[in-house]
Order: sequence, then structure tokens, then C-alpha cells
Amino acid sequence: MIETLLENFTPENNITIWLIAAFALAFFIAYQTFPTILYVAKEKHLMDEPDSRSVHSNKTPTLGGIGIFVGLIVVMTIVGAFLNTKVLLLVMGGLTILFFLGLKDDLTVLSASKKLMGQLLAAGLLIVFTNTRIIGFSMILDIDVLPYWISVGFTLFVYILIINAYNLIDGVDGLAGTVAFSISGVFVYLFVNSSELSLATIAIALCGCLLAFLRLNFSNKNKIFMGDTGSMIVGFLLAFFTISFINMAQLDKTSAYFKASPALALALLFYPLIDTFRVFFIRVVIHKTSPFKADKNHLHHRFIRSGYSHLMTTILISSINVVIIGIAFNLLHLNLNTQIIFLLLYGSVLYLLPFLFKKITKN
Repeated sequence: MIETLLENFTPENNITIWLIAAFALAFFIAYQTFPTILYVAKEKHLMDEPDSRSVHSNKTPTLGGIGIFVGLIVVMTIVGAFLNTKVLLLVMGGLTILFFLGLKDDLTVLSASKKLMGQLLAAGLLIVFTNTRIIGFSMILDIDVLPYWISVGFTLFVYILIINAYNLIDGVDGLAGTVAFSISGVFVYLFVNSSELSLATIAIALCGCLLAFLRLNFSNKNKIFMGDTGSMIVGFLLAFFTISFINMAQLDKTSAYFKASPALALALLFYPLIDTFRVFFIRVVIHKTSPFKADKNHLHHRFIRSGYSHLMTTILISSINVVIIGIAFNLLHLNLNTQIIFLLLYGSVLYLLPFLFKKITKN
């Protein structure tokens, strides 16, 4: 009976059931994994020690990425027989490379150069063996198709930018997980509409793992952080989703996103990208220091200093990012350059509003 069911079952004809099952399985596996991780971390004293940059005061386990990784790998392994095995195997390979690099960084210390090399290797595997890359600029600044090697180099740069930009926003309870959850949810919608069920399955599995993680990340009693393990693999997947979406749109002239995919991708990742560029500008131009020198100038740090709680900071930033994405969907009919200019304007204004509101209420 089971054999007959498996032979006749096709995910494409049962998309809703398929995605719900992938989400539920990822959530269940991650949910069951986290208690063991917490126990081992506490028994072996694998905890994050608060320092001058910390916004928390208690020792906290930083191995949340392990649960996210296990949930993802189990789902991709089980569904691999039904979907695009090549893509799934390469994604799993990239995730595994970054998992062990992040784990070493969480447990001991890993140099920035080694992390960069690992990120380049993981991204390079997907670019070379799947030819999933940003083909051109879709006429941004009148630049269309890029030469192959420039396209590969630019795509690698985008991978590194997104992975590290995402890592930088992991500084407030629930923020990185909630932002990634909402972005991944939008990618599920985009991939389903593009009939890319393999990518939609990975995205929905990530949502399931993140939801299980957020339960503990928001907890006061059994709190756990994502750590570099989690931020690197989640950032890597967000980069992969972004580049895959842009690539699909650029190759399909009938797609509704053919000329608008870069603007929509920027909207999805607006918060981590704008925060990264803002922090780098402050460090280099204002403080005359290295752009990689850690500080407390991130937007989420400013929210905390303005009097917002961790929970309210996460709710505000995540909600604003969702509003930005919603506006971007409604501006797809405009010229791409116009969309990007508007995005920079309304995105920046929206993130200033909570500070103006706080200032008005204080006065």
C-alpha cells in the first residue's frame, strides 16, 4: 500500500499538502533537537559570556544553529527522492561546509579569512554546478547582461554580502529569526508561482526550523542564540533564494518579475543591507576605524537605547520590513531604477518613524 502510494504521489499535484508536510517535519525535527542542544551546552558550559557589546546579561547557549541545520538536512534528505536531487545535494553540501565553520567559531574562534574562504567555497559550488547566478543588472544604470566571469564574481560578492549582512543583525532576541522567517515565507510564494518546488520546499523547511528556534530564542528560562552556525547557514540560504529568484526572473521574459526582480530582492533584504551599509559608513567615515570593528551602532542597538524592549524592537523592525516588501510588490509596474530610488526613500523614512514617535512621546 505504501509502495503504491509513493509511486503514484507527485508533489506538483499536491503542492499544499507537500509544503505543509515539509514545514511540519522541519519544525518537529528542530523542536525535538533543541532540548538536547540546551542540555549539552549547559553541561559542558558552552555558553556566550556577556561583554561590553552584549544586550543580554546572562550566560546563554549559542548553538541554536545546530537545530536549524539538523531540521533542514533531514527534510532535504527525505524529500530528495521526489525533487531536484542535484540542487538539494549541492545546497546540503554548502550548508555542511558553513555548519562546521560556524560551529568551530561558536565553540572556539575562527579567523575572518577562514570564514570568508568557506563562504566562497559554498557559494562557488552552487554557482558553478547549477549555473545559478545573476546574469545582469536588468538595465540598472543602463547595464544589462554581464560577461560570464564578471557575472560569477558579482554573484559571489552578493553571497558574501548577504551572508554577513544577515550575521550582523543577529543582536536582539528574535530579530534575525523573525526577519528570516518573513523573507523565507515570501520566497515560498515566489517559488511556488514559478513552479520551483525544490526551492519552495527548502524555503518552507527553513520557516519550520526558524519557528521552532524562535520559541526558545524568545524564552526567558531556556533561551538559546542562533550563533555563527545559525546565522551563516540561514544567511547562505537567503542569499541562495535571492540569487535563484533573480536568475529565474531574468531568464523568463514572460515573468512578472522579469525587469523588477532586483528591486524586489532589495526590498526583501532591505533591513540587513541598509543596516550593514549604515554601520560601515559610521565606522569608516565618521569614526575612521575598520569597517569590521564591532560596535553598538546597529539600528537594533539604537532601538534599544531609545527605550524599546527586545520584543518591541523585533516587532517594529520585522513589521517595517514586511510593509516595505508589500509596497515593493505594488510598485512592480514602475521602471526598475524608479523602484529602487523609491525603495531607498520610503524604506529609510519607515525606519526613522519609530524614533520620531519615541521623541514625540518623550516631549
